Amino acid sequence: MLAELEPVTESSFSDFDLKGFSSAKLGFTKTDWSIPYQDPSLQKIFIIDDEELNIRVAKKYLRTWGFESVDSTTDPANAVYRIQQDQPDLILLDIMMPEVSGLEILRELRSDESTRHLPVIILTAHAEEEIKHEALELGANDFLSKPIDPMDMLPRVRNLLALRAQQNFLLRSSEMLEAEVRRRTAALVKAEQNIINCLARAAEYRDNDTGRHVIRVGGYAALIAEAMEFDDTFVKLIQDAAKLHDVGKIGIPDSILLKTGKLDPDECSLMRKHCSMGIHVLQQCDETDFEAFRRHVQMGANILDEIDSPLLALASRIALTHHEKWDGSGYPFGLAGEQIPMEGRITAVADVFDALSTRRPYKPAFPLEKCFAILLEGRGTHFDPQVVDAFLARKDTVVAIQMRYSEPE
Repeated sequence: MLAELEPVTESSFSDFDLKGFSSAKLGFTKTDWSIPYQDPSLQKIFIIDDEELNIRVAKKYLRTWGFESVDSTTDPANAVYRIQQDQPDLILLDIMMPEVSGLEILRELRSDESTRHLPVIILTAHAEEEIKHEALELGANDFLSKPIDPMDMLPRVRNLLALRAQQNFLLRSSEMLEAEVRRRTAALVKAEQNIINCLARAAEYRDNDTGRHVIRVGGYAALIAEAMEFDDTFVKLIQDAAKLHDVGKIGIPDSILLKTGKLDPDECSLMRKHCSMGIHVLQQCDETDFEAFRRHVQMGANILDEIDSPLLALASRIALTHHEKWDGSGYPFGLAGEQIPMEGRITAVADVFDALSTRRPYKPAFPLEKCFAILLEGRGTHFDPQVVDAFLARKDTVVAIQMRYSEPE
């Protein structure tokens, strides 16, 4: 609003050649600007002033300089809504208006995330320092005195539009960088998973030509972790890491790993009573073979050692501890209870169940209910009771995994 100053009228333009008055006349050209040139026709400007004549004057100047997209309102009450909808590149805001002041509008704009960073030039006929200070505190970017001086208006508009353009460029660049980081991160995760799958299958192919054992063990480990209410990140990690539980088999001679000697009745009876099928295999080995086979856990840990990856670090601990037992009778360290890392305890149940429920060179597949019963028998001795309970609580999912990744006939 113009107050206590000579009013601007239509006749104010009669002696002013707008057609010949351009940015070039003021010394501003594309090549002269230190700030990268922005096409004025593409810039959106919004004017808020309760005096229609003031808006018409500002629009004439702006359109003469090539700013074609200039919108406005004389109703300050709906100004913020219009700005939120249109998202202009620059706002010219009168400070003194009835009902709703420019300072109130500025305060509302700066409180909204969608309009917080829009450049605002305050139009004022008042030079009180207090008003200017308050406007600056609220986030005003510049001031323009009324009546508008075109020599003053153009550089202020131009500079703030260039600033807005740079902000938009930085925002787009940041979004593109974030998208690229997400893309590359996903590619790295996929590559890591592919490496794990290949390494796991390389070990599993030593004594299982399908490699599905490691997929099932990973699935069982994940369902246990989920049933125990671990977060999604851990569930996904252990699903992949558990696939490498027997990676140490790579270092075991075939003469031991593929031994298929016929079991006598006593050995069969022992097999039915025990929970760890790994131990059943070892019952057929002499003491030297037994010690050699035990070393596969340490070999697996060595293979995965000193790798800066949460996934492979977890896999290393699993490879090293999945043959430990809750009562301390396992190997290689004889850890007991909560001394055994949780990932080792979870994978122990997953691995043993899969060994029980699938056909192996030395045994047929056990009936499903018998497998569950053997796990229950080992609860509190071989296995962490909570892990067994979590596994048995998800029997339907267990069966679904078993069926999906069953061994071909």
